[in-house]
Amino acid sequence: MALLTLSSPHTRGTNRTSRIMATVALATLPGLAVMTWLFGYGTLINTVLAIVTALLSEAIVLKMRRYPVSFFLKDNTALVTGLLLGLALPPLAPWWITVFATAFSIIFAKQIYGGIGNNPFNPAMVGYALVLISFPVQMTTNWAVSFQVSGQDVASFSDTLSMIFASAPGMTDAYTGATPLDQDKHLIGQQTSEQVLQASTFNGWLNGGWEWVNLAFLAGGLFLLARKIITWHIPISMLVALAVCSLVLGWDADAYTPVTLHMLSGATMLGAFFIATDPVSASTTPTGKIIYGTGIGILVYLIRTWGAYPDAVAFAVLLMNFTAPFIDAYTQPRSYGHKKAKRGLKSGDQ
Repeated sequence: MALLTLSSPHTRGTNRTSRIMATVALATLPGLAVMTWLFGYGTLINTVLAIVTALLSEAIVLKMRRYPVSFFLKDNTALVTGLLLGLALPPLAPWWITVFATAFSIIFAKQIYGGIGNNPFNPAMVGYALVLISFPVQMTTNWAVSFQVSGQDVASFSDTLSMIFASAPGMTDAYTGATPLDQDKHLIGQQTSEQVLQASTFNGWLNGGWEWVNLAFLAGGLFLLARKIITWHIPISMLVALAVCSLVLGWDADAYTPVTLHMLSGATMLGAFFIATDPVSASTTPTGKIIYGTGIGILVYLIRTWGAYPDAVAFAVLLMNFTAPFIDAYTQPRSYGHKKAKRGLKSGDQ
């Protein structure tokens, strides 16, 4: 009978992977609740669908690899991957977008590399980037508009199910619209900032309702910091870098997206506290985390401002995933008993 081999140390502590992932999932609930309140049931439905797909995909691959399915499913990493994808995808995206993105994340971005702890890229962002590039129409035309902006009640639960699973285009059009970042990106070079803010996407609200979503994810992120599930280095350095770029390069509000829109729209807070802080694909040294987070913040600003996509968290995180091993190699702290830190790539590291 094959024995399950586990690496040392063998002492048991309270911060097991399953407990950490469960805490992360709990911290996303304020953001999920606010998104459901403002934009309707789409995010909630997609989140449940993504979690079920993630767990099934992981179970199938584990069974094929002859690994103990229940043992690895209980670490809650697949659950968090599905949860983050459900939160990141458009609320009214067709069901197959959610299933395809989630299955690809688990199978090709996680399990194909050996499972938990071995994936070089953030699995959720790999799936998101894939469907964004492959299905741009479905990923850009199914963003729900908040009831504050539309002036009408959100779609009922049954109508939302019809839009997601039956793809009712006429019904979907009544509840969807451009996101604030998308609207500002396409109008800011042609109109003044005051004219842009009068667009239907904003309708007098600061960021079309997305400011409340980002504040909710900020609250969840502060909860993770208080519980010491994550450290401040990556989220704070990312947000500071994004804010500084917005203030320095985007000082003219009539030509560039204002800092308030960058900080409180799109996936800014979700990305800073829940996506960029992935312990497997991110940098691990204190200095490296600051460099890593700063790089994400700069890339988010550059892609949002001059790139083809209005929101850039997924691409920024994946690009910095490439650099994380290199950053860690050159930012190793001094080991106890040594005068200098051992930094850089050695001949045997190739």
